[in-house]
Amino acid sequence: MSVPDDNSAGNEPLDEELAAAVLRTGASGGGVYLLAEGEPVLVLVAVCGALAELALPYRRLPLTTRAPITDAVQQGRLVWVGRQEDLVRCYPHLTISPPYQLSIAASPLAGSRNGWGALLLIWLDGHPPRITLRERGTVASSARRLARVLDDAAQPPGVPQQPRIVPLRRVPPVQSGLVAVDFAQRLPGGLAMDLEGRITFVTDRAAELLGRAPDQLLGMLPWQSLPWLDDPAYEDHYRTAVVTRRPVSYGVLRPPDQWLTVQLYPDASGISALISPADSDQSLPELPAVSSRTTPPTAVTGVGRLYQLVHLAAAFTETVGVQDVAEVIAGQVLPAFGADGMVLTAPDAGRLKIVAHRGYDEARIRILDGQRLDTDLTPVGRVLASGVPAFFSEPGEIVPTYPKAPAISGKQAWAFLPLITSGRAVGCCVISYRHPHAFTADERAVLTSLAGLIGQALDRARMYDAKHALAHSLQQALLPHALPAVPGLAAAARYLPASHGMDVGGDFYDLIRLDDTTAAAVMGDVQGHSITAAALMGQVRIAVHSHATAGASPEQVLALTNRVLADFETDLFVSCVYVHLDLARHRARAASAGHLPPLLRRPDGRTEVVELPPGLLMGIDPAARYESVEIPLPPGALLALFTDGLVEAPGTDLADNITRLATWLRDTQDQDVDTLADTLLGHAAQSAGRDDDIALLMLRTDPLPPPR
Repeated sequence: MSVPDDNSAGNEPLDEELAAAVLRTGASGGGVYLLAEGEPVLVLVAVCGALAELALPYRRLPLTTRAPITDAVQQGRLVWVGRQEDLVRCYPHLTISPPYQLSIAASPLAGSRNGWGALLLIWLDGHPPRITLRERGTVASSARRLARVLDDAAQPPGVPQQPRIVPLRRVPPVQSGLVAVDFAQRLPGGLAMDLEGRITFVTDRAAELLGRAPDQLLGMLPWQSLPWLDDPAYEDHYRTAVVTRRPVSYGVLRPPDQWLTVQLYPDASGISALISPADSDQSLPELPAVSSRTTPPTAVTGVGRLYQLVHLAAAFTETVGVQDVAEVIAGQVLPAFGADGMVLTAPDAGRLKIVAHRGYDEARIRILDGQRLDTDLTPVGRVLASGVPAFFSEPGEIVPTYPKAPAISGKQAWAFLPLITSGRAVGCCVISYRHPHAFTADERAVLTSLAGLIGQALDRARMYDAKHALAHSLQQALLPHALPAVPGLAAAARYLPASHGMDVGGDFYDLIRLDDTTAAAVMGDVQGHSITAAALMGQVRIAVHSHATAGASPEQVLALTNRVLADFETDLFVSCVYVHLDLARHRARAASAGHLPPLLRRPDGRTEVVELPPGLLMGIDPAARYESVEIPLPPGALLALFTDGLVEAPGTDLADNITRLATWLRDTQDQDVDTLADTLLGHAAQSAGRDDDIALLMLRTDPLPPPR
């Protein structure tokens, strides 16, 4: 599916159907997520009701993120989360959200032509933990109606920079405006606010209690127009009422000594507030009120931004390498601030090394990469030296000092954020915009705070990448650089490091040419992931090679190598399978020291697991004995040796996985060994969360020549 960016035309039917879905299901709010163009990411394009604030940190969700909405798309089913504790248990990464009881339903938008995305619905503080069959049908029906709208559209709906706010189209009863105003004026300190918190109506009595003229309050946010309400705690009270749709009451001190009681009554269109005088020790009136968090007075950003900052902090704690950090910035930080580009730079030997970027073409990056710290092309060097962020809202602000910057970057506004950790500058993150952008005090504060999180994540990531590169280089040096040419035998070997974890593994393989018609194939795995495991792997490989070339049989090779391990006095164990190949006799003899059995595919396609006598892992008992068996190796046969990383997966049965691999080999007779190895490793590389290395050795004997 392809969804064009920055195109808001033709969205009216989609918006109307979204509002209808919220009203039809009785949800507090809803949203439509669509798959982005060219990338596996869900983008929130429209939001309705109380969902807008909750969805702030989740406007872009990679399909790899565990969330109800992504599960619904990937599994093609309705996903229901009935309670807050269920959300914590099933989706721990999404618990950075307001502390309100909620229920969530996510249903895929599977249209007749393709999968568009998903519908998300939220019920706040009131829905039972279980969803009824009738409600399931209503949600699924709403998703089908939305999918039909998408199917019938002349062009795919646009993906705006920010989600569209869709109003709930409830029609209020007709009444006389003057009568309504007279009634409101009779209320004791009444005022009204919209869903954004702006004051839309205020009585004379309410204005008097607040100490402002009505025209100084209308259209303003209370916490902006009244300094003594400039505390996120009071904004959070309002937000609690909007989100939960339940009354909230609290007391507030109007300086110097006037206590006021504020009662908030929410509905779908906004808040009705009653303000009345109260003594400092007077109890608040009895209301079915919702407890709102008490946030200490501070001058930081609004509560919505605080939620977003905490969410981003959680995302950065999960990053491992530099590219992971870049993905979080590009996938979550840029959309959150409406930015278009990012450059991540680190000082390196007096130069500015660009380690990651998004939204820039390679020609511009080549110009900026490797510049001196005191370059006049960009403020990055100055920001790194001073540790003070720099914000430029339009080209005229940066040109006097850095006249070439706008032309080189191709952008119109920039935020240069120094990345400081432990008192030292580890890099600079540049957030940029295609058009002029006025940085509000709120944005500057959040971006400055965010720079500290990015700096810590980048510092950890660079250390991880350096250690991983060193460990990987060590392991590659210990593995064969190339397989020897053996007449009558086609061979291919592959090695794939684990997708998680920093330490190197102990998987190894070898193909040893013994003479013109015999060879030895070896596959093994040293316990653990560490430099020690890699070093032991190299020693084991050398020992096996020495015993094999000395003419030892398979069982002798394993027994002698096992004794060598005993002399090393190591605490690590080693599994190994050794196969002696006699190509002239079309036979092979194999022995195993606790390793996975090889797979044999015969020329007619029959594929089987080679049953070997179970042998003890090497390194446990110096006196252990091993047995070997003879197996046929006719012309055109394929022998596959591998480590457990290829077939092990959490929650699956190892034997079943080996059987599936045998079935796959049976159905791929037309592929050569190199293609087979690449295909197998390609499938493994796509598996998320692999925590073990993979070694693979594919051997195929030459088939008989066709008869003349």
